[in-house]
Amino acid sequence: MPTPDKQLSAEQSRQIADTIREEIARRRISRQSLAELAKLSLSTLEKVLGGRRPFTLATTVRLEQALGVSLRKTPDAPAPAAPVNGDIAPDGLGAYSRRAVAWIEGAYVTIRPSFGDKDAIFAYRTEIVWSDAASSLVFHEGERQDALYTQFGEVAVPNQSGHIYLVTNRNGQHRLITVARVAISGEMYGIITTLLAGRGSMLTPIAAPIAYVPIKMVANPSFGRISSDNVNYALYSERLRRTIDEPFAMFLPG
Repeated sequence: MPTPDKQLSAEQSRQIADTIREEIARRRISRQSLAELAKLSLSTLEKVLGGRRPFTLATTVRLEQALGVSLRKTPDAPAPAAPVNGDIAPDGLGAYSRRAVAWIEGAYVTIRPSFGDKDAIFAYRTEIVWSDAASSLVFHEGERQDALYTQFGEVAVPNQSGHIYLVTNRNGQHRLITVARVAISGEMYGIITTLLAGRGSMLTPIAAPIAYVPIKMVANPSFGRISSDNVNYALYSERLRRTIDEPFAMFLPG
């Protein structure tokens, strides 16, 4: 007979719930988004966060994989299951080692054109970290003005192309960012392909240049919709132009 999913203690459940609430607040994401990423029902997530149901080991592991953090921190908590490949990413992400991609980890100011204002720039924060639970690099976005569209996902680094891929897959719906990294500065430039939300439920495929600038290179980063009167507008515009001028990405004329 199958072994029942182990329930964590009340104290462990409380600590895990506190950690998850902190992560939700820090990343400015909705509970619905987290539930989708962890492949849980919103009802289940609400009950465990509200203390109406204890966390189980399976639910905790799913949330750890979604957030890319360890949630079981008490001394008597069961240790997280060791990744199948240790510090080696799955073949589907490029089979890279943790040491080989440490230089990608960090926080970035992410810059792309505004989809709603042709004269403005859209900027937000992206963090790339190693996830022991996923045995790979993962990314998550924050400081997005449109918090409902905050993205999380896996990072592929195949040897063949020399490019880095930030992949979101939510129930089969994909968003893909393909970038090349400048070795000295750590900036990354490339292209984003995603869906533009229109009226009602209309979604339209859209592609645009995108740039990742290490946050330490921007003295006072600005986030949200950046207009021409913003102190960082010139800097952000120059980075976007570089994406096309180098070129790190090419857009064929229509």
